[in-house]
Amino acid sequence: MIYYIINESFTNIIAFVSILFAFAFTIAAIALGKNLLPRDAGRAYAINGSKSVGKPRGAGMIFILTFTVTCALFVNLSAELIIYLILVLAAMLSGYLDDSASSPWGNLKKGLIDLAISVMAAVTYLHYNPNTFDLAFFGKTVTLNPIIYAILIIILIWVSINVTNCSDGVDGLCGTLSVVTLASVYVLFKSFNIESAYRHTVLIMIVCILGYLWFNASPSKLLMGDAGSRAIGIFIAFTFLKLHAPLLYIPMALIIILDGGLGLIKVSFMRFLHINLMKNLRTPIHDHMRKNKDWSDTQVVFRFTIIQVILGLAVIYGLMF
Repeated sequence: MIYYIINESFTNIIAFVSILFAFAFTIAAIALGKNLLPRDAGRAYAINGSKSVGKPRGAGMIFILTFTVTCALFVNLSAELIIYLILVLAAMLSGYLDDSASSPWGNLKKGLIDLAISVMAAVTYLHYNPNTFDLAFFGKTVTLNPIIYAILIIILIWVSINVTNCSDGVDGLCGTLSVVTLASVYVLFKSFNIESAYRHTVLIMIVCILGYLWFNASPSKLLMGDAGSRAIGIFIAFTFLKLHAPLLYIPMALIIILDGGLGLIKVSFMRFLHINLMKNLRTPIHDHMRKNKDWSDTQVVFRFTIIQVILGLAVIYGLMF
């Protein structure tokens, strides 16, 4: 909005102001709205789950709304980007409704909602973009049948939503890993000359998550809940699609994938094949490290983040130098 009423020569100033605005807006909104959020009831099988009992939950609703409002005010939004923001809001809303429900939603219900959002995202992406993607490390472009590519996009988005959601079990972990992943993507956006609106949007999301982390650093005062983790998950998937190199999601979000994804695989094998795969591995992995390896919460966050930073730097160096 502001973008359209100010001369283009001031776009750098707009970007500067938007970053400060997003952080201040998020901090103020969380401080004012945290007491209106539902309270966490704890998780019976999670390590230290009792410590979260009574804390405000669903803060993702607040920082995703501040993210969306900031984008509406300061970013030169295209029709495609507007649809992506709407889908991020849809993921946030479904997560918040689960956070605030008197009894948690079942996995089937949440999975079908995620699937519906993923299908809409895939249709949108293929409407505005070619059915090609880059094998970034090999300098090659692959063209797929649109239906096959749509299925792969749906899988990417569904997985990203759910592994990000599963990684949110230690104060600061999900938010910090997401910031590292998005910061790495931003560097590649800049290097590959991706549209400035998408670069700007990534920066605003990073800043809004940092505003949330101000309150979520251990020991946390509130939790993002499904409202935050699901919205962040779909946004991360969008960034790799717009990078036109979706396979880079694997190394650049590897710790999120392993932390949340191995649990999904383990549960799926137990439920559908009646095979107790990885029976000696507690999932999510952050619980295994805390329970079986005696890592503190702070050690989990720092060590997982260090590994993800190294992976991000390796990818950036491999593609840019």
